[in-house]
Amino acid sequence: MRFAVIAGLLAAGLASAANWSFEDATVQVQESRGEAGSKTKFSADKAITKELELKSTGFIRVALTITNGGKPRQPHQAFVAIKSPASGLEESFPMKVDKDGKAKLDVKFADIPSALLNKSLEASIVIGSFGSSKALRATAFSFAAPSEASATASPPTRYTAQPEIHHIFKDDPKSPAKILSLVFTFGVLACLPVLLIAWGMLGANMNHLQKALGAAPVSHALFFGSIIGMEWVFWQYYVSWRLFTMLPVAGVFGVIAFLSGSGALTEVQERRLNGER
Repeated sequence: MRFAVIAGLLAAGLASAANWSFEDATVQVQESRGEAGSKTKFSADKAITKELELKSTGFIRVALTITNGGKPRQPHQAFVAIKSPASGLEESFPMKVDKDGKAKLDVKFADIPSALLNKSLEASIVIGSFGSSKALRATAFSFAAPSEASATASPPTRYTAQPEIHHIFKDDPKSPAKILSLVFTFGVLACLPVLLIAWGMLGANMNHLQKALGAAPVSHALFFGSIIGMEWVFWQYYVSWRLFTMLPVAGVFGVIAFLSGSGALTEVQERRLNGER
């Protein structure tokens, strides 16, 4: 019989040694710019019965010493859980715990989610860690949120299906009307006779055309052909080609015009130096 009693006492001692708990716990409600309020004590077995009142500009300060088997210890996790009994929603605020088990936390009213704001909120101390020690969740105190804050809190955003969106895209860009293009084309072509007549009136000499073609036939032919080809490229770009289709072809005609134009203009310069127009 005596051995049974001793075994029971040892089992009870081992059970208590395996449990997380806390001691020297106090809670204090304080205004951000006011004097510190009085501290109210609570324990893991006895919560504060009187409801605290937190203003919208204040904060709650919780301080305690965490123990394991009656000795101060630092757990892996320790936080204050604030719950709305009306909605069942809960938010956790981790505590800062030193190696000697002393824990401290300041919960500002602004840090509490608007979804939790209610006439009364419940705060619990939650402690847990690795190993076989039993975790702890103990109701510590309750406090009231300001009535005006509860009234102005906006409902949380709900991500649900939205109405179908119908996109309206602009039509592809089109060239001007053909009739308009033809008008401008004939206008440009009509300027060519006027240009030739103006050259004749200003004394342009076409007698040296055969001599110029005989001195540098390839240069003159390629230079004139490159000018015509460049006009054709611009026409194709205007009608159907895109920019990156036009650029390589225009580059080829540009190189031909540069190389052949050098020879053609050199021949013209030589005739000018000889007094021939």
